[in-house]
Amino acid sequence: MEIVSAIVQMLGGLAMFLYGIEVMGDGLKNSSGAALKRVLEKLTGNVITGVLTGTLVTAVIQSSTATIVLAVALIGAGVLTLKQAVSIVLGANIGTTVTAWITTLAFVDAGDNWFLWLFDTDTLAPIALAIGIVLIMFIKSKNSKTIGDICIGFGILFVGLMNMTGAVKGFANSPAFMGLLAKFSESPILGIISGLVLTVIVQSSSATVAMLQSLSSTGAMDFSAVYPIIMGINIGTCIVTAFYCFIGQSSKDSKRTGVVHVVFNTIGTILFMIVMSIMQHYLVFGKEFWYQSVNEVTIATFQSVFNIITAIVLLPFTGLLVKFSLMIVKEEPPKPLVHPELHTLTENLYISPAVAVGEASKAVAAMGYLAKENFARGVAQLLSYDESVHPQINEDEDCLDQFADRADRFLIGLSKSVETEEDDHQVDMLMQIVPDFERVGDYATNLVELAQQLQEEKACFSDVAQKEMSVLCEAVNEILQITMDAFANNDNEAAKAIEPLEEVIDDMVMILKDRHTKRLKQGACNVGGGLVFMEVLTYMERASDQCSSIAVMMLARNNEMIKHNHYEYLREIHAGNDAAYREEMDRRREQYIAPLKAIQ
Repeated sequence: MEIVSAIVQMLGGLAMFLYGIEVMGDGLKNSSGAALKRVLEKLTGNVITGVLTGTLVTAVIQSSTATIVLAVALIGAGVLTLKQAVSIVLGANIGTTVTAWITTLAFVDAGDNWFLWLFDTDTLAPIALAIGIVLIMFIKSKNSKTIGDICIGFGILFVGLMNMTGAVKGFANSPAFMGLLAKFSESPILGIISGLVLTVIVQSSSATVAMLQSLSSTGAMDFSAVYPIIMGINIGTCIVTAFYCFIGQSSKDSKRTGVVHVVFNTIGTILFMIVMSIMQHYLVFGKEFWYQSVNEVTIATFQSVFNIITAIVLLPFTGLLVKFSLMIVKEEPPKPLVHPELHTLTENLYISPAVAVGEASKAVAAMGYLAKENFARGVAQLLSYDESVHPQINEDEDCLDQFADRADRFLIGLSKSVETEEDDHQVDMLMQIVPDFERVGDYATNLVELAQQLQEEKACFSDVAQKEMSVLCEAVNEILQITMDAFANNDNEAAKAIEPLEEVIDDMVMILKDRHTKRLKQGACNVGGGLVFMEVLTYMERASDQCSSIAVMMLARNNEMIKHNHYEYLREIHAGNDAAYREEMDRRREQYIAPLKAIQ
């Protein structure tokens, strides 16, 4: 009964340890997500820097699986190549060993030393939990919840580890436990299989190593029994990662990354096992070295040495690993995506919300530019009709509609994951701007339909109407360009220049409607062409209205007054109380309304 109780207590400790790693890892990812994205993008130019990057990122977020899954997601988004991802895989194995060194704090014997007492988990865990709960519940700053999560996760991790350590103390007197350890010493293969299976079940190499460290506190485990288990853990973690790489991934390079991780860890384990078995057989370093009792520091040291040496030995063969993965996961005849930049948003990016927000912003910017280009094509059809252009306009419009649907689902899911206030505001803005870009694309097809109507009715605009339309088109194309550039560059100053031009375009539309009505009355324009002209004016005005809406959404992110009362903001600036706004309005009037009035 005592053994059963100890096993239950150990499982409870393991659950707390796993939860602590997850909470702490999530906090670390949220606090450093943007930095991690820059690191992964910029520091993987060659294999060595890629390995160092994988090591650094894994040490920060405390999960080799999370690092590799993030790399896989960035492959799918086109940010990383397969070769870059492979180098990150090599480094992730090294970075995951940092957790084992952190957990050695749980075994610090402070004695009367005050400095060591601070690092004793009996002291460190409650302090971390207390700091974390204060930051989460009582301090409402921008980063307090993220830092609080890190502290809470850190504290829970050590409480779970202490529970596991306490649970296994009675194992030292258990004949069954001692017999099992004897079998591990006699059969390294059994040790490898045990480490592999346990890691696949727990789905965390860090947790499995922590369990091993807890068991070592019994003093009954010798080095010859432990090192095969650590090697098995190394293979187990790559099987977990391979599962993520293959399930739900359409990218071939994502699957190849999983293959490389499995092959790399398996080859490394086989080579190291051969060397270790030979050394053990000939008692290199002496018999005492192989059959001495191990402790948590020995386990952390061997895991680090094993992973570092394996990475160094296999580093020159990175190219061969990539070629092998290409042989296993063969390339199918490519089906080129239409506008691949609109296909980068996948749920795998949720693993790092800051990265996901950045990728979503880039994808939505690409959507905006495509909508602008399609609108320009639609306008061109009115002035110079070319039926061969229609299929391209329709195809791009379908792409915009499909992306809008995907983006809506992606952003709704992402809104539940973001932690920082800045990212939350950015996601809110994106959710509101996507429909604006979609409508601009819709207007392109509306203009094409009007151009077709002119052709079918053999109608046309008068010479004066064409000249007027050219001036208006120039203004609308400019406001669309300014809007797309402002959004893509996250430029709020450029966004402020949108509203004055939008107001001038509204005035231009009113002037043109009035002048065109007079021409219709005088018979200077035919009825068919005249009605189409009036509808075109409506779509031109609506396109500029969408630009105004986008500019307001951008400015509202950092301005509570605009955020809560858009109409009051617009009323204020339209009242002419802003000198810079009046100056820009006058410039735009001189640029567009003066030439418009000069047309006879």
